[in-house]
Amino acid sequence: MAKVKNRRDNHNIKRPKSHAGYGESAGTGEMRERASRSRQADASKPRRTGASSETRGRRSFEERENREPDANIIIGRNPVTEALKAGREVDKLLVTSREGSMIKILALAKEQGIPVMYVEKAAIDRIAQGKAHQGVAAYVSPYAYSTVDDILANAAEKGEDPFIVILDGLEDPHNLGAIMRTAECAGAHGIIIPKRHSCGLTETVAKASAGAIEYMPVAKVTNVAQTVDELKERGIWVAACDMGGSDYYRTDMSGKIAVVIGSEGFGVSKLVREKCDFVVSMPMVGKITSLNASNAAAVVIYEVRKQRDIKAQRI
Repeated sequence: MAKVKNRRDNHNIKRPKSHAGYGESAGTGEMRERASRSRQADASKPRRTGASSETRGRRSFEERENREPDANIIIGRNPVTEALKAGREVDKLLVTSREGSMIKILALAKEQGIPVMYVEKAAIDRIAQGKAHQGVAAYVSPYAYSTVDDILANAAEKGEDPFIVILDGLEDPHNLGAIMRTAECAGAHGIIIPKRHSCGLTETVAKASAGAIEYMPVAKVTNVAQTVDELKERGIWVAACDMGGSDYYRTDMSGKIAVVIGSEGFGVSKLVREKCDFVVSMPMVGKITSLNASNAAAVVIYEVRKQRDIKAQRI
């Protein structure tokens, strides 16, 4: 029986002089030499130097300090107080406390029916963009508001029955701008919006309106439901555009009319709907069961326009 050699004997194999499996070959040495020369060449090249993190931080802080707050925002207790005393149109007020001179500001805001939001200091810091704000910021409108009486006077001057669009809690500025554009083109005499939970007249609204904001009176009211009652007392019929009503094209809207458009996603509020004389709806036969607020408004507004034109032709 042949003896099995020790395993160590299996490794007693002479390697070729080319060092193909182990050790450093001549080719490997040349590669290392080339790599070394490449590192030396890179070291001799000039390196780009950037600003240190401290310099960048200081520059960023200085840029924030030099930026001016939005032109439609007033900051600081004295500037805000004077703006309120002068009767400036203020969309909303942001405050961080109820102490000291802030008490007077809050009293003026309450007297004028201006919405007040209590926020953290960091929120006003962002709005003020590094400027001293003393814990108060006021959003002012770049456009003047009208009154309900102004809208009715506008209709009287033209010798027409009042045609008013009421927006019950519409918050999207693009929708407001689009509705203003449609209302102006269709000959409406004005738009009514609530002071709270509603978009005001901003630059975004102006752009979306394609210039209609310059011609369409917009009145801000404290209570939409109360305003509906007042319009009804003046002989104006009020129609809510909402689900569950009669078909809009089968409803007579050719006389004195105010059309109520609800908010995005919620529609006309329950109280306002109950105050309205009737509800008009659009038939929905597709899989989507609602229209965008500005689209729905356009349909009803132009139905009023069509009915008025037909009525004028018959006279």
